[in-house]
Amino acid sequence: MVFLRRRLIVLVLLGLALATNPDAGRVQADEGMWLFNNLPRQQLKQKYDFEFPAGWTEHVMKSSVRFNSGGSGSFVSSTGLVLTNHHVGADTLQKISTAEHDYYHEGFWAKTPGEEQKALDLELNVLQSIEDVTDQVNMAVNAEMSASEAFVARRGAISTLEKQSLDKTGLRSDVVTLYQGGAYHLYRYKKYTDIRLVWAPEFAIAFFGGDPDNFEYPRYDLDACLFRAYEDDKPAKIEHFLKWGKTAPDELVFVSGHPGRTSRLNTVAALKYTRDTQGPMLLDWLRRQEIMLQKFAQRSEEQSRIAQDDLFGTQNSMKAWFGKIGGLQDPEIMGRKEATEKALRAKIDADPKMKTAYGNAWTQLEKTQQVRREIATQYNVLEGARGFESKLFDIARTLVRLAEENEKPNRERLTGFTEAGRESLELELYSTAPIHDDLELTKLTDSLGYLLEKFGGDAPLAQKILNGKSPAGRAAELIGGTKLKEVAERKRLAEGGKKAISASTDPLIQLAKMIDPEARAIRKKLEEQVVEVERQAYAQISKALFELQGDSTYPDATFTLRLSYGSIKGYEEGGNKISPMTTMGGTFDHAAKHGNKDPWALPESWHKHKNDISPDTPFNFVSTCDIIGGNSGSPVLNRAGEFVGIIFDGNIQSLVGDFVYDERQNRAVSVHAAAILESLRKIYGAGALAAEIGR
Repeated sequence: MVFLRRRLIVLVLLGLALATNPDAGRVQADEGMWLFNNLPRQQLKQKYDFEFPAGWTEHVMKSSVRFNSGGSGSFVSSTGLVLTNHHVGADTLQKISTAEHDYYHEGFWAKTPGEEQKALDLELNVLQSIEDVTDQVNMAVNAEMSASEAFVARRGAISTLEKQSLDKTGLRSDVVTLYQGGAYHLYRYKKYTDIRLVWAPEFAIAFFGGDPDNFEYPRYDLDACLFRAYEDDKPAKIEHFLKWGKTAPDELVFVSGHPGRTSRLNTVAALKYTRDTQGPMLLDWLRRQEIMLQKFAQRSEEQSRIAQDDLFGTQNSMKAWFGKIGGLQDPEIMGRKEATEKALRAKIDADPKMKTAYGNAWTQLEKTQQVRREIATQYNVLEGARGFESKLFDIARTLVRLAEENEKPNRERLTGFTEAGRESLELELYSTAPIHDDLELTKLTDSLGYLLEKFGGDAPLAQKILNGKSPAGRAAELIGGTKLKEVAERKRLAEGGKKAISASTDPLIQLAKMIDPEARAIRKKLEEQVVEVERQAYAQISKALFELQGDSTYPDATFTLRLSYGSIKGYEEGGNKISPMTTMGGTFDHAAKHGNKDPWALPESWHKHKNDISPDTPFNFVSTCDIIGGNSGSPVLNRAGEFVGIIFDGNIQSLVGDFVYDERQNRAVSVHAAAILESLRKIYGAGALAAEIGR
């Protein structure tokens, strides 16, 4: 998985991201998650003698897909086939599974179009255009405004731009904050909401080697699955899709995907907050979640099936945060961060004009970290809903806020409730995905206990929430009394607006109404005293960097489409040379080396067809491409823009990639294109499906 692993890593780094290094010049090596409207053309020409052919970037951009479940993918046929990772498709696999068919573990194959299973609440976004709207957003704010006024004005300008774009184009329109507030771009997406599952392998081969092999290399995983996009109840007709190509070690490759979030521009003060406060608090909560879900899963096979996706996600989040904190606890990393920040500030202080314009930014950012610390617990429990861990509570809160926000002008609404985002909100709100009472009860009971721990049992708000009952008793009352599992009831309340919400006796609606004033208040404090102040301060730092370096930098990842580049290349570890590629035949050797026992037990289909496959077929490979979580499912492309692989992980040396990049050992791990076709044809008997790919 493209998550961070539970291990402290000490690396001697080549250098830090250009965004914090005023002397670095252009980004060195293969670093960078580049905007499609500002690609590193000079670097590619100098290092790889590559120039983008006419139409290359538009074709790749419109072939790339973003999953609302948190991953990437690509169109791989003119008939709407979308390729992504098994672990990106896991949410859908879980939701369409039943006690009789656990597709998450068994795998799935629709032999006919009629057997393709519709995803219950999946939305795919395909980027169509990017427009720089920095001036329009910044014009809404003036120097006389307080941070509170500036936040409201900026949010209003963004909402207006999104609504105007939606009305004009009919496309999903999102204004994206880049360089932590240094720029704003309007991204327009074609949206697909009728998505159907076509094929997925067994979990045993999609995550072969399990946790022991996770973030290690060599790897032997078929972490892939296929969906199909539909329009008007027919397979979508796709103009831009990826054809299958070939590549070899040392060749230039690209990754087009949606990296989730990096923190390479963050100041040292912000990184220390992450290291000392945010990360440890989150890990404590995740550990609690893991124990709760493990106990629930031990009750029966069915409850194990119900909890498997939640448990897997929790454990991967833990690994991610162990890796992040491990990197920040490394004095080598923090020392270099401090040194490069000091060098940048010295350059600014040496120029009187720059010092006046930008010198106060770091002081402001230090103050915001103190505010974050002061409100962290209250924010996490109330607005972050860690005290109300329940899908049904999430639905109740959405309904309560929807009624409230609908009463306001569009430009004044909370993010997520504006007209531009309404269709996406309703897709999730009215999802028919199964909600399991026993899991809801267990999760809400535990989270109410967490709330008591953090607030104290005598706190007035805690007493009001518990209503004289224990966490278990209150959770039973809430889950047992709600009608929000019924989609018709959700629609009735949404359509009835504030009047219907006010009249509702549903206990979860009443709970959401009870805590909403306090939750909104703490959200407002964060937005106006932290978020807006940070935007303005980081914008100053970004402007300083632009003055010093021009536009040769790339912004931190924002789960928007980026292009990274590199080469298929091995590395050295512990004095050993690691080959860049593994083979399908090597998978059986790897399983035998571990006694063919779980998690190295291959599925029956692989043993059955062992002699049918070509053992020399490339299976997994590594490249120097710069990726992070969210890149899962991203296509790997050759010079011609052809599909040669799919990202599914990073190696252990890539774990500090949230903060820094080091080409010497940092590697992205992919499934090879040849292995996908070989598996479909020789193991799964899906020759017709294989023939459709790339055409």
